[in-house]
Amino acid sequence: MPWPPADPRKHWPHGLHPCSNDDVTPDPDRHAPDPAEDPDAHGRPIGRRLFLGTLGLGALGVATAPWLQRGAENALGALSGQDPTGLSGLLPNGGGFRYYSVAASVPHKGPADYRLTVDGLVDHPRAYTLADLRALPRTRLTRDVQCVTGWRVPGTPFEGVRLGTLLDAAGVRPTARAIRFTCFDGTYTESLTLDQARRPDVLVALRMQGKDIGHDHGGPVRLYVAPMYFYKSAKWLSGITVSDHVEPGYWERLGYDVDAWVGRSNGRTDDPTS
Repeated sequence: MPWPPADPRKHWPHGLHPCSNDDVTPDPDRHAPDPAEDPDAHGRPIGRRLFLGTLGLGALGVATAPWLQRGAENALGALSGQDPTGLSGLLPNGGGFRYYSVAASVPHKGPADYRLTVDGLVDHPRAYTLADLRALPRTRLTRDVQCVTGWRVPGTPFEGVRLGTLLDAAGVRPTARAIRFTCFDGTYTESLTLDQARRPDVLVALRMQGKDIGHDHGGPVRLYVAPMYFYKSAKWLSGITVSDHVEPGYWERLGYDVDAWVGRSNGRTDDPTS
């Protein structure tokens, strides 16, 4: 079978789908690997053997008892030791989110070197520092986080600047229709329509679960799209580009829905999160 398949949902274990550029179970994030990724691209792609192994183990871990999940995690740990990426900890684990990513290595950014650019079809392009973003008015949302793989983390608080606030400051031009998001892992992208981006429950998030967002959870700044599956909430956010058309993101190019409303897309019927 060619890889990636035209519609990966038809070939992957039932119910297992991607989350964010790196999120796989309760504990905020990491992109799911693309085994066919160009080896010359930024960051080394996750090995295909490990990728397929995590899919199989993930399907077991989500659906079965804790003792089996622990066994699966142990097996995954042994498998990850054979892969240069060192990928591990992909299965649900009581209480939080676990890290995984489509890129094998992601640089760390902090107050000294983090920048978020807003550009494209705007009158006032700008590069925000972390201090700039922290000085802006914030919104706090507490919603369930729903991954398209099936796991859900209830009542997860996110805090940050409304994306619409940054768009208003930039002066969006009349021809604009969509937003493209890029990440400093060099691989992951996402998109929203302009109307979706202006919703009050879409944040450029700075804090999660009462803490500044750390590197493993996509910090220091990540996107949070409360009403959509978590793969829309791109980690390690570095660019917001206003454009005249929607450009499918990383997972959408592999067959997932661009309009990823929880319970109304990707063939799932989960309860809404917003």
